[in-house]
Amino acid sequence: MNNKDINILGIETSCDETSAAVLRNGCELLSHIISSQIKTHQKYGGVVPEVASREHILHLQSVVEQALQEAKMGFGDLAGIAVTYGPGLVGSLLVGVAGAKAMAYGAGIPLLGVNHLEGHIYANFLHNPGLKFPLLALLVSGGHSHLVYFEGHGKYQVLGQTRDDAAGEALDKVARTLGLGYPGGPYIQKAALEGNPHAYEFPRAMLEPGSLDFSFSGVKSAVLNTLNSARMKGETVNVADVAASFQEAIVDVLVRKTLLALARTKAPTLVLAGGVAANTLLRERLTEATQKRGIAFSYPPPILCTDNGAMIATAGYYRYLDKDYAPWNLNAIPGLNLA
Repeated sequence: MNNKDINILGIETSCDETSAAVLRNGCELLSHIISSQIKTHQKYGGVVPEVASREHILHLQSVVEQALQEAKMGFGDLAGIAVTYGPGLVGSLLVGVAGAKAMAYGAGIPLLGVNHLEGHIYANFLHNPGLKFPLLALLVSGGHSHLVYFEGHGKYQVLGQTRDDAAGEALDKVARTLGLGYPGGPYIQKAALEGNPHAYEFPRAMLEPGSLDFSFSGVKSAVLNTLNSARMKGETVNVADVAASFQEAIVDVLVRKTLLALARTKAPTLVLAGGVAANTLLRERLTEATQKRGIAFSYPPPILCTDNGAMIATAGYYRYLDKDYAPWNLNAIPGLNLA
């Protein structure tokens, strides 16, 4: 390591993953540690906020220590510490923010507050450092579905967002009703492999003409109503067919809205981000559509799609370059929006 290297420690605790990563110069991932709580929450069918907070308290220190050890660094080698301060579960966020503030203050280095949603998008810059602006980002996660137009680092405009259930949230609820497990996305995808995507024609909510917003509560309700109706009649449903048809409806809306946004903005590049970005069908459909239109398309590997410290370190690196440091009274903001 030379004295000009910019090493950023990224910390992520917005939901049910305790993660820390050390990033050098915005592109070299020196360590990446993730302590997942999925098994803890599976028996409840979803994340229990109080349990998640306690798990973060138990694991944050050891996760950070592992990240530093793997990177062969101490706090004195860091240029700054980046941390998610929203959106997310308030208790979980507070654990990460309090820990990062203490570490940064003790080390005498800048604190970098990162919007969790920005972090997901910036995972693409870690995976593909050569990305050029302008670009359009489709962010699809458990709690959010956004279309965002980027003119440069920190310069962006939200073109569309979910008005009710996000895509990932709908996937979780339907998977739970089908008895497939949590988190729902991977289980729906696996079941859909054996099903007919046209067995059920579930609705696609496109909203008013020209709208780039999303709405997935209708398709979720349609699936639940189909299942409830079948149970009341004593009929057996083909779970694989339901999963495949539901996934088809979700992906269809996401792709159509994204293509509308690309046509409107003339963006030469599309990036995909968030937990649902790991969905194979969504990637395939967007790959096919962008190739036909001569648009560059980038998405991170699955490990960088779910919540992780590496994406927070990446977003924090660009904040560090802009000297956009967080104040020491930085607080958790569970309802933080993309501004």
